[in-house]
Amino acid sequence: MAQINLLPWRDARREELKRQFLTILGLVAIGAVLLVVLADRVVNAQIDHQRARNAYLQENIKELDKQVAEIRDLQRKRNQLIDRMRVIQELQGNRPIIVRIFDQLVRTVPDGVFYNRVQAQAKKLQITGVAESNNRVSSLMRRLDGSEWLENPNLDAVRAAPAFGDQAATFDLSVMVDLPQDDDEQGTGG
Repeated sequence: MAQINLLPWRDARREELKRQFLTILGLVAIGAVLLVVLADRVVNAQIDHQRARNAYLQENIKELDKQVAEIRDLQRKRNQLIDRMRVIQELQGNRPIIVRIFDQLVRTVPDGVFYNRVQAQAKKLQITGVAESNNRVSSLMRRLDGSEWLENPNLDAVRAAPAFGDQAATFDLSVMVDLPQDDDEQGTGG
């Protein structure tokens, strides 16, 4: 005998498709929720990793800032030492020159002239003294002009000094220091 299905198969088929659709929809929803949770965990892990990297960088930056400050302090100290060394070298280099200038002052002073004060300002010497007469002052100026280390003597003032004698005079003069190249190089070299 032939079997005839009199049940409403279309309704059953529709119910079956509806149930499959809802199952697939539930699975997709669960998959979406799982995907969102997984994405959230991945993003949070990346944020934590980046925060750890930032903290590491901040620590290293602080360490480097300390090192930079120490380097700057060392450079400042180095520059101070270089400046001190330069001053010492200048003083060492000028020492023979000063000796030569004093030697020239001693060699050029004639009898009857006495220095009260010798003051140096850059390359200019200010000399204050007493002479037995005006002729002695003139002789001093000629000798200063003839010196190889001193030049251009300029008499600033001559005053009578009766406390030292009838013809005695006090004088103020200035003279320029001329550094000969050959003697300067020999003087600073050794």
